[in-house]
Amino acid sequence: MEEYFLRVWNDLGARVAGPLSLRFLLQPMMATIFGIRDGFKDARAGRPFYFHSLFTDAEHRSSRLKEGLRAVAKVFTLAVILDVLFQLIVFKWFYPVEALLVAFLLAFLPYMLVRGLVNRIARLFLHKRSQSESA
Repeated sequence: MEEYFLRVWNDLGARVAGPLSLRFLLQPMMATIFGIRDGFKDARAGRPFYFHSLFTDAEHRSSRLKEGLRAVAKVFTLAVILDVLFQLIVFKWFYPVEALLVAFLLAFLPYMLVRGLVNRIARLFLHKRSQSESA
C-alpha cells in the first residue's frame, strides 16, 4: 500500500512539469470563473455557503451537490480527459484513480472554495447596500 501512495505522489509531481502542464492554470481558472458566477447567484438568492451547506443541510445536500457538479461538469470532464492523455503520453498506462484525483483538485475543489468565498463577500456588500438604502 505504501508503494501505491508513493507512486501516486510521484506521478502527481510529474504532471506539473510534464506535457500539458498549461492545464494547471486553465482548469482552476475556469472553475474559479464558474465559482464566482454561482457564488454571486447564491448571495442574491440568500442561499447558505455552498461547501458548508453540503455538510449541514441534509435536506438539500443532494440537490446542492448535483448543482455544483453540473456547474463544473465540463471543466471536470476536460480535466479527466487531459489527465488520461497525459498518462498515456508519459506513463504509457492509464490510472483511473489518479485521473479522478487530479480532476477533483483542478476543477471541483477550486470551484467549491471560490463559490463559498464569493458568496460570503457578496453577502457583506449586499447587506451593507441594503442597510444604506434603508437608512
